[in-house]
Amino acid sequence: MAKAHQPGKSLATVLNNWWREHLQREYNLTSYLEIEFETLFKRFVMPTIRGLEVGSKKRYAGQVVQADGSLKTLFKGLENVRTDWTLMARELQQQLYNKVFAEQDYKALITNTVADIHAGLVDDKLIYRKRIRRPLAEYSKNIPPHVQAANKTEQWLAEQGLDSRYNEGGWIEYVITKQGPQSIDMPPLPLDYEHYIERQLMPVVDGILNLLGDSFARLTDQQLGLFE
Repeated sequence: MAKAHQPGKSLATVLNNWWREHLQREYNLTSYLEIEFETLFKRFVMPTIRGLEVGSKKRYAGQVVQADGSLKTLFKGLENVRTDWTLMARELQQQLYNKVFAEQDYKALITNTVADIHAGLVDDKLIYRKRIRRPLAEYSKNIPPHVQAANKTEQWLAEQGLDSRYNEGGWIEYVITKQGPQSIDMPPLPLDYEHYIERQLMPVVDGILNLLGDSFARLTDQQLGLFE
């Protein structure tokens, strides 16, 4: 498989020579454009965007053939490389895509993850981390969850006679509880596991399973009914 890199580089050379000669012959212009061979994908996918049937050229994943012939899964623009998604979602996406690319069964991975969430076994992986970019007082309408968590924390800190942490902004780590967003600085409350399943698991899973004619709902409907 590693030998395929050389034909890729050769193809880039052929295209560059053709384009250079074409511009010179037809338009008497010098070409400053150069195509480079960059990456060889054994498998490549552009996951669908939630609510749509299409993907985006800025969001893709693939199984890259490296120079030594080994394979590596590469993510661009997806949840796996975005820090505003939970560790649980990012790890699941990595494992799921590896299984799909290797043509392995993935059902147990998904159903086991759902079961682990409801059992409270991965609470430490359900933490969001996001930056508060302005002083809290400047947020007045459509207040996002991380700012709501910061406001609650500031009120709690004041009640405890402790110094402010977020009034001027900064990074905050928070979770979604059954009473809404709450920073991990505060005493813990029961987590809203349905939020994580619907907002974290489902988008990650359906992004690729929809392309395979499968879905998160089909795999988990019966299982989720047990937790109602």
